[in-house]
Amino acid sequence: MSSKIVVGIAAHKQYEMPTDEMYLPIQVGAAGKASIDDYQRDDEGDNISQKNPYYSELTATYWLWKNVQGADYKGLVHYRRHFSKLAKFSQFKQGRFGDVLDTSTLMHALEKANVVVPEPRNYRIETLYSHYEHSHNIRDLDTTVEIIRELTPEYADSFEKVLKGTSAHMFNMYIMKADLFDQYAEWMFRILFELEQRIDISGYDRQEARVYGYVSELMLDAWLDTNKIVPAELPVMFMEKQSWVKKGSSFIMRKLRGSSNTK
Repeated sequence: MSSKIVVGIAAHKQYEMPTDEMYLPIQVGAAGKASIDDYQRDDEGDNISQKNPYYSELTATYWLWKNVQGADYKGLVHYRRHFSKLAKFSQFKQGRFGDVLDTSTLMHALEKANVVVPEPRNYRIETLYSHYEHSHNIRDLDTTVEIIRELTPEYADSFEKVLKGTSAHMFNMYIMKADLFDQYAEWMFRILFELEQRIDISGYDRQEARVYGYVSELMLDAWLDTNKIVPAELPVMFMEKQSWVKKGSSFIMRKLRGSSNTK
């Protein structure tokens, strides 16, 4: 019997989508907006669609957690970022939809692991903690550490180990056995909803207001480590051309100035 796989694609606009049947385009931040043809709205059923400006693609993760029942595997990707079915892929190249991960390649990866994640992103010259400090409001991350210590102390050592490291599985992309997906979502949102109660983002600009999406990217590896899950890693394709010079310049300026919302 074939496995039922539901991989949500977080998107806020009409965009080219993979044709493989495992993919489900999800219109994130759909609350109060017109529907996009053939997309699943994230404001149906149990949802946090209205939080999309602050949680980004995680409103799709929440929708999958609460509303997709009976699947063997669940996952999330992004309309501009996909797993590649190629053994190797350079992120300096623009991805092609013909090379997006398909069911056959995914099932081969799942023969070896119950969780699929992106290949690690390496920061090399700084830790994940210092990278966050140079990019965002570090007090938000410090508060997250405090919350994990209080609510789920069994994850505290792993989370702090992640922050001291120089690489992580980023982008909020993952495909897991459905029970593991739900377990991860339950833990992650418990922490993020508490964080929402403890920090004030009223003065944040539009980009920094997505704080819960940024923090969550650092949570996945702590959850994997604590639960002793060794994932399969697949390359990530960016479907639009990346300006790596611009990204590099932006990183250097953040390192010199710090985030605009650190005060």
